[in-house]
Amino acid sequence: MAVTEKDILNRLYFVAGCMFFFGVLVVFKLVSIQFVHGAKYRALAEKISSKEMVVPANRGNVYSSNGDLLATSIPKYDIRFDLLTPTNKRFEKHIGDLSDSLAIYFGNTSSYYTKKLRKERKNKNRYFLLARDIGYSDYVWFRNLPLLNLGAYKGGIIVEQNTKREYPLGGIAQRTIGYERKDANGNVTRPGIDGAYGETYLKGTDGSHLKQKIGKGQWKPISDSNQKEPKDGLDVYTTIDVNIQDIAHHALLEQLEKYKADHGCVVVMEVKTGEIKAISNLGRNSKGYYYERLNYAVGESHEPGSTFKLMALTAALEDKKIDTSDIVDTKKGVLSFYGKKVRDSKYGGYGKITLSRAFEVSSNTGIVAAIDKAYRKKPSQFIDRLYAMNLNNSLDLPIVGEPLPIIPDPRIKNNRWSGIALQWMAYGYGVSFTPLQTLTFYNAIANDGEMVKPKFLKEVKRFDEVVVPFEKEVINKQICSKETTAKVKQLLKNVVEKKHGTGHRLYSENFSMAGKTGTCQKDYKDKDKLAYISSFAGFFPAENPKYSCIVVIHEPDKSVGYYGADVSGPVFKKVAQKIFTDTPIKNELNSLEVNLAQIDKSYNAYKEKSSTYLTIMPNVIGMPIMDAVALLENMGLKVQFNQTGKVKSQSIAKGIKIKRNQTIILNV
Repeated sequence: MAVTEKDILNRLYFVAGCMFFFGVLVVFKLVSIQFVHGAKYRALAEKISSKEMVVPANRGNVYSSNGDLLATSIPKYDIRFDLLTPTNKRFEKHIGDLSDSLAIYFGNTSSYYTKKLRKERKNKNRYFLLARDIGYSDYVWFRNLPLLNLGAYKGGIIVEQNTKREYPLGGIAQRTIGYERKDANGNVTRPGIDGAYGETYLKGTDGSHLKQKIGKGQWKPISDSNQKEPKDGLDVYTTIDVNIQDIAHHALLEQLEKYKADHGCVVVMEVKTGEIKAISNLGRNSKGYYYERLNYAVGESHEPGSTFKLMALTAALEDKKIDTSDIVDTKKGVLSFYGKKVRDSKYGGYGKITLSRAFEVSSNTGIVAAIDKAYRKKPSQFIDRLYAMNLNNSLDLPIVGEPLPIIPDPRIKNNRWSGIALQWMAYGYGVSFTPLQTLTFYNAIANDGEMVKPKFLKEVKRFDEVVVPFEKEVINKQICSKETTAKVKQLLKNVVEKKHGTGHRLYSENFSMAGKTGTCQKDYKDKDKLAYISSFAGFFPAENPKYSCIVVIHEPDKSVGYYGADVSGPVFKKVAQKIFTDTPIKNELNSLEVNLAQIDKSYNAYKEKSSTYLTIMPNVIGMPIMDAVALLENMGLKVQFNQTGKVKSQSIAKGIKIKRNQTIILNV
């Protein structure tokens, strides 16, 4: 059938109609996208191409009781280069000078960087790394380089800031002060004070920064300013005294090395307040070096051995079951209970002696005989007295990891009670305490019966303003009568002062100490693994105690020695004497008092000036860094520094007009 002209026209009309209809649909869709769904798609496009990134706030600083910096956040920077941002004209004009500068900084040739930058520009690299993890002064240097000094929009510089936690004391007291550790997934953990108070006080409030996606999961800042400025955390002032901490750390380290021990700890507590002035925890690695491996003082519970004899006698004295003048028979050094033997600290025993002497010579059979006679018919009365002295409770410390004490109780099923539990408890077996729990009891005796909670923080500050003060916390106003505390304090003095006392080697005519030695078998059920725990707990000066202290050393080399008086006692003595009687330290403290008076005078002068001229930069060169920081932060400046000492230079010169929240760098 022949195709007519009319048929051809009809087909053309049909095609034209379809095309017209399609065009109408396109226009309709464009209008719909533009005016009906426009806001939705624009928001989606913006979300895909840009987003708010978190700007972490600087964590607050952690200070010692005397203002030394223990932990601080230091800003670090990554410098990247968007090589597509500069125009060809700008790139060619500045690439030579930029390459020369990079060559000086990195120690390579200028031609190397010229070739490298050209290659990366050709490859359309918008995220080229120039420098990683640099400090503030280097960051300022990079920002002033040719081309990069034109900024993000013209020069292509990309700056990424992060903060790193620094600990000026290094490994000393690390497990208590804290440290920062990242796992494979980037999760950060912070044990110690830095972790315990991180969320509450130190963390601060994060800010935000708008960034634009530039491909391959890479983002660059849209502007140099933040959408929301981060708010730094508060500063925490601990009870740690850096001088005492240094003494305790090195005294413990010396003794661990001498006895080739596995690990140990030492804690110094202020008697009246419970403030922890020093805490050192050292463990040995596979190469024989000691470091802050675990927080043994807070988290490691163990049988205390003979240091528990103080608790046992205090309980019996308070119940008026015994008196220190009572005569006990040490039974030639061996007592038997249900086929189990208690052996004395001296082969053959001590014969018949007073209970006071039994404590002083640390006679196992003498103490056990007294406690067995007093409580064998009603052992729960002994347990109740221990409970009344709060020995069954944890200290509820802010630092995580403290276990509950272990005290067998005949009234509780599956609580380690047996026919010999009472007798074994009398000389420190079958019970378990951490060193800090034991020290808290000894501190209560030194404090005439008032048991105070160990205290790690003095206050929380925002600049110079005290936000949260930490007062003394009393656990028990009177764990026992004044009469009982007087008797056991004398026993502890006799341990050191009397020639037959187990701690007499620590005696000094010039300085008085009181305490109890402890030597406890460890893993005694397996003779091949048998080891010892050596300890000494007490206070000084003996007449009017200022500090209490405990030293615990695990697994000393048995061929060298393992008794508490030999292994742990010397650490206690060295700490006590160096705190109070070392002439060099006295002179240093006297000198420090003079210097502090001078600093205080100059600081007050600066403070008076700054209150009048809050917008004028003062000269802080020569001032101690912490005094300079306090002064400048009071003026509204953000202060950055990298170590303690005296200020050698400042990034803003004296007399320059300053703005609030402006950053100043102090070099020490």
